[in-house]
Amino acid sequence: MLDAKLKGQLATYLENLTSQVELRIAVDEQHQAKKSAEISELANEIAELSPLVDVVAQTKSEIRKPSMEVFSVKNNTSITFAGVPMGHEFTSLVLALLNSGGHPVKISKEQVAEIKALSGSYQFETYVSLSCQTCPGVVQALNVLSVINPNITNTMIDGSLFQEEVSQRNIMSVPSVYLNGELFTQGAVTIDKILSKIDPQADAKQAESLNDKDPYDMLIVGGGPAGAAAAIYAARKGIRTGIVAEKFGGQVTDTMAIENFISVKATDGPKLVSGLEQHVKDYDVDIMANNKAVKLTKEGLINIELENGALLSSKTVMLATGARWREMNVPGEQQYRGAGVAYCPHCDGPLFKGKRVAVIGGGNSGIEAALDLANIVEHVTVLEFDTKLRADEVLQRKAKAANNIDIILNAMTTEVVGDGTRVTGLTYQDRASQETKQVELAGIFVQIGLVPNTEWLKGDIALTARGEIEVGQRGETSIAGVFAAGDVTTSPYKQIIIAMGDGANAALGAFDYLLRAPSAESANDSEQAA
Repeated sequence: MLDAKLKGQLATYLENLTSQVELRIAVDEQHQAKKSAEISELANEIAELSPLVDVVAQTKSEIRKPSMEVFSVKNNTSITFAGVPMGHEFTSLVLALLNSGGHPVKISKEQVAEIKALSGSYQFETYVSLSCQTCPGVVQALNVLSVINPNITNTMIDGSLFQEEVSQRNIMSVPSVYLNGELFTQGAVTIDKILSKIDPQADAKQAESLNDKDPYDMLIVGGGPAGAAAAIYAARKGIRTGIVAEKFGGQVTDTMAIENFISVKATDGPKLVSGLEQHVKDYDVDIMANNKAVKLTKEGLINIELENGALLSSKTVMLATGARWREMNVPGEQQYRGAGVAYCPHCDGPLFKGKRVAVIGGGNSGIEAALDLANIVEHVTVLEFDTKLRADEVLQRKAKAANNIDIILNAMTTEVVGDGTRVTGLTYQDRASQETKQVELAGIFVQIGLVPNTEWLKGDIALTARGEIEVGQRGETSIAGVFAAGDVTTSPYKQIIIAMGDGANAALGAFDYLLRAPSAESANDSEQAA
């Protein structure tokens, strides 16, 4: 299962164990012989690397097979992996081993205390696909809760392996989290968001701690490539710098292959985001993740109001909130979102194994999605609004050569069709003949571009008709002291490396503003004196 290099790395990690961990294995040699053999082999290879890891047979009768339970002998805590936790979930397994064996979790003391204080029983089930890049963050967040409080358990479930269960629960999007048998959340979710859903006082506690923070010289809203670059450049100038963001990495965390990042031949989103975060943490930057900005005002200092009610202040603000997938805005899309309508082919593609799906959009992202899905599903239909594809020629050639990809041009999707529970097809209009046609399928992957995350700024800052923040050469906006960078702005090319350059440029512009402009405090004093 593990090559020599990976074993060497894992052995080094396992040296951090301080207490005994049991890997409790449940196998099904009749129906899942291959996967059962894999999970047994994986467990035994891990146990060989540390005297503090033992492999034992699972004694619970009601448990999914094959599965591996990571059990802390000392703390009586439990984390289960139903399926073989490889791919993106291998990191989740390694962290579960370390944290169950006494290596401290990387969250604040306040969060640890809050998790320990939770009463009641919380049994989480997290459905994933091993190719999903969003899923590990959710699995790891719930696993952290599980190693801190023995009344909390989490089971990662590989949806492609337990398809009958996925079908019964009508799961068509990952990650999907169930709590005590009921749907809890879908999509990315952080520890703070989880706590806010199960602890009524969580938001108030977080807001109180944020309200106590002194004003920043530069506060960056957004943790993607533009925000990370801005933070590094600002911190290197020696000014008080903070980042507030819903999640570090932004849209890049959902990017599979990155092959145009100069000096790096090939990488992927999670790896790049991890590197960005570590680089930012090398500097004195206050990172306030899991927080959503909802309002910007200026009264001397610039104020950013957060969703939990907290208020942060700064002399300058950098807006780098990025963009999100554009929606079709047709009947049925919202009704069947997560029930056949999806936006991440890497995440949700494995749930449609052997089925017929559509991809909406003929640009690079659409054709790349079609090619990826063609290796998993029975058939892919690509619908493009224009009279020709917009993807690079090399991608077009590959798609046209595939025997299970059909491309329909000049097609306007008009409705998502379903049976009340899940998608069964879509209708589209042939823009040449005006004829309405229907395609029967199980899933629809929407790949039609991006929408800037600026709804919260409307009326307060100058935006284009498309909702992008208007910026000058130095990243300045219509509000003095407020700068912007990356995909959220009028920057014409939405690329990771360009967003980073925008962030650096705007940070330097903001620093120059701080040097030349009178301090906010002085300006405020002058206004009061007048």
